[in-house]
Amino acid sequence: MNGKRDFTATAVFLTSGTPFEENSPTFARDGAVRDGLPPPLRNGRPGIFRLRGEIALLLLIVCHFFPACSIRATPADRYATADMIAQRAGWEKSYLPTKNFTLTAYRRGARPGAPLNLYIEGDGAAWIDRSWRSDDPTPKDPLVLELAVQDPGANVAYLARPGQYVAAGTPRGDPAYWSHRRFSPEVVAALGEAADILKVKSGAEKINLVGYSGGAALAVLLAAERDDILSLRTVAGNLDPAAVNRRHQVDPPAGSLDPLAAAEKIKGLPQRHFVGADDAVVPPVAARNFLARQGGDRRRLVVVPGAGHSRGWRERWRELSAYPLF
Repeated sequence: MNGKRDFTATAVFLTSGTPFEENSPTFARDGAVRDGLPPPLRNGRPGIFRLRGEIALLLLIVCHFFPACSIRATPADRYATADMIAQRAGWEKSYLPTKNFTLTAYRRGARPGAPLNLYIEGDGAAWIDRSWRSDDPTPKDPLVLELAVQDPGANVAYLARPGQYVAAGTPRGDPAYWSHRRFSPEVVAALGEAADILKVKSGAEKINLVGYSGGAALAVLLAAERDDILSLRTVAGNLDPAAVNRRHQVDPPAGSLDPLAAAEKIKGLPQRHFVGADDAVVPPVAARNFLARQGGDRRRLVVVPGAGHSRGWRERWRELSAYPLF
């Protein structure tokens, strides 16, 4: 399958049997938080939130009629929401010490010999505006944790990124590690150390990696360094950060590794890459570029109609995660 024309003209069949042309969608605007990316320029100026009072008032009105929305109003409430999701699923929370960070994890299962299905969080609420990094990158939407708790595997874990869901009284760390250095060697090393701890807790010898958005980039980088990875799945994965940054007119992340450079190294690893047809944050071209580096195996890419960056995944994850790996 040499040549870009053959690669980009493929059709991906979903379980309904309906073919979906992967290079056809018009990318609609996605209301999701722009994972790890500062907001784009608006009329040539940074997108500053000048209407905070009006937005807050609107939020109060909306939450009066939809009380569930208030659970994501503050970082503390985001923590409580994640704890509630985990507790309802019977999961336990732990803080994993590594050389450079203490990472937060949720997990269930302790079946020796069964692989560990490890979900890596996205970049979260890393930026407030184009030049203002967030003090707390904890995700506003607990999508990845909610995907993880649906996983029927014997040993399943969710791993947060530096600065996310930190323990009370624990320093959050350098904001560079959830912005420009979010894919740095230090972050990859910390995820590897945490994965080792979770393997011991679960009694697992092998790992199935699942990464979302920026967590997909880190899952690739982690897989390229280890010999205990059985498979890789990515969801809305930022697998070509340079292309995504160009699309959003932002500078490349200084000090970060490039998952695209690791694509060929893991081409023999069974994998699937799920992208949203309507994802305007990380469009499907990022995954297509990644797979092109591996030789263009069209079976590895699934474009999901109607899915954006954060919407459309919860209700389909059980179906999608059961797709065969190639």
